[in-house]
Amino acid sequence: MHLAHYLGLLHKAQERLGDAYTEVGKAHGEEPDVFHTCEKLATQCRAHAERLAPFARRYAEEAPGEPDRLHSELFAGTRTGPIGLLRDLQDLYLMAAECDICWTVVGQAAYGARDEDLLGVVKACEQETSMQLKWLRTRMKQAAPQALVVAS
Repeated sequence: MHLAHYLGLLHKAQERLGDAYTEVGKAHGEEPDVFHTCEKLATQCRAHAERLAPFARRYAEEAPGEPDRLHSELFAGTRTGPIGLLRDLQDLYLMAAECDICWTVVGQAAYGARDEDLLGVVKACEQETSMQLKWLRTRMKQAAPQALVVAS
């Protein structure tokens, strides 16, 4: 069964996204909404990873390299200034989108495996990830004029 592969991928991707939210929140602490929201979303991602842990054990979690590679290639640390904030938010968005599609794939597998417990976790976490994407998109829209037009 290859569900273990995607559970491993999603588990690590959620952990990496949580770490990235923490880094971005600290780096852009002068933006109170970014700091506090990133703290909240980091906690949410870590909770998602914890909720996946029993299923990862049940399906013999594999440890694919994709999330680590995604994190290291996509998020190599934070930047400074308005353009830095915009780029960091964009990196977070791409990492959250990876989690979002993994939730979809794992959810379909849970349907196929008739694993109601896993399906319940997927539905709850998928909804929260969707809200993360909405916040990131909205915050990028807010940051873009300052970063791209006003900043010198």
